[in-house]
Amino acid sequence: MTEHPRLAVIGAGPAGLAAALAAAAAGVRVTLVDSAPDAGGQFYRQPASGLGARRPQALHHHWRTWRRLREGLDRQLAAGTVVHLPDHHVWCVERHADGLTVHALLGPLQEEGVAVDADAVVLATGGYETVLPFPGWTLPGVVTAGGAQAMLKSGLVLPGRTAVVAGTGPLLLPVATGLAAAGARVAALVEHSGPGALARHSRALAARPAKLAEGAGYAARLLRRRIPVLARHTVVEAHGDQRLESVTVAALDAGGRVRPGSRRRVACDTLAVGHGMLPHTDLAATLGCRLDGVAVHVDDEQRTDVPGVWAAGEATGVGGADLALAEGHIAGRSAAARLNGRRPDARTWSAAARSRAALRRFSAALDALYAPPAHWAEQVGQDTLVCRCEEVPASAVRAAVGELGAGDVRTVKLLTRAGMGWCQGRMCATAVAALAGCPPTPARTPFARPVPLGVLAGQDPAAGTASSPFDTPDGKDPHDD
Repeated sequence: MTEHPRLAVIGAGPAGLAAALAAAAAGVRVTLVDSAPDAGGQFYRQPASGLGARRPQALHHHWRTWRRLREGLDRQLAAGTVVHLPDHHVWCVERHADGLTVHALLGPLQEEGVAVDADAVVLATGGYETVLPFPGWTLPGVVTAGGAQAMLKSGLVLPGRTAVVAGTGPLLLPVATGLAAAGARVAALVEHSGPGALARHSRALAARPAKLAEGAGYAARLLRRRIPVLARHTVVEAHGDQRLESVTVAALDAGGRVRPGSRRRVACDTLAVGHGMLPHTDLAATLGCRLDGVAVHVDDEQRTDVPGVWAAGEATGVGGADLALAEGHIAGRSAAARLNGRRPDARTWSAAARSRAALRRFSAALDALYAPPAHWAEQVGQDTLVCRCEEVPASAVRAAVGELGAGDVRTVKLLTRAGMGWCQGRMCATAVAALAGCPPTPARTPFARPVPLGVLAGQDPAAGTASSPFDTPDGKDPHDD
């Protein structure tokens, strides 16, 4: 351990910001490493400064919380206790005798490598959207729900003039109302779930009245904007020649199958579709952290089973910004105490722990409420592309299982190339697993993102030789002043 313990926090969304601020306040020097040009993550994504947005808060919720986090970060940056490294795309975290080294690629081109030494790491890598395939889902004009929201938040642009928002999950509500408020005509909000599922989980949902009030606010905006809501419906096909022109929607029966005779077309030039989120576990997997299903396993202190590695936020299970803030705070407090040679006192984060427990119960209820239809995989046509990177149709996946004997996702990948493309299965892994009849299993790869050979060739094989943002040309640490 170095004289001045250093914590690297990977990800500057709600969890990463909370962890960095909690650790810095406890006397630890923090390096906040993030791929975005500005802090905030997807949830607090801000318009580019050059756009001159006059009321950026109009595009966001929880604006006061964001301002508190931003002001706290600015104070720590000014004090020199936190160094923020934007546009740093982490591809690997390496363990060695002297601690850990975070390897990243710089800037939008990602052709130059940089390494940051740390004594401990908090993985706040967030999550990513899943989209269940259907005919036409690769047409121009079909975007993920989060992608449509990101275009609006950061670029102040609409993905189209007439939109259908479809899929399942609470993200659809802010996307539909946000597009409508920005001037798009939202032709329909198509949601897999229905009132019956809401009633079955009413007790768990009622335990968080603030969340229910937030949902009621979105419902009121839907009514005010006259956005049709099609509950227990799904998009079964997207149509268009060169780009999206319309979608076919259909009602679902109690078993999740399409009701005969219920199909109808809705004209649109944009389909914002999403079917929930999955945790980003790539870096955790490269470190050898235990995974519980698709999420990183952590203890009550947010520690993984790998010494010196904590995890917080969506990486440990998708649960929203409030849960990420609570987990990040606990991770930052725990890491700071242990880096300073003290046993953490859980009483210092008791409020965050209570919030974490309640929000995890609430998130479990949401997961059950917004589960995809049970039989959706049966309705995927043989010619429908499942892996868009490698252009693998559903028929190839089914043949790998039924004719070639594949019994797991990895074997399906080897036989069909599904998941071997640029996204490394992030877009198709859920669909491939469902079509194959296998549980989803996160891939364990040595790199979390593609890395240029020139960067790999330039790596110093000696452990503990990575550069640090606290280093100065004369080798003096500025914190020594």
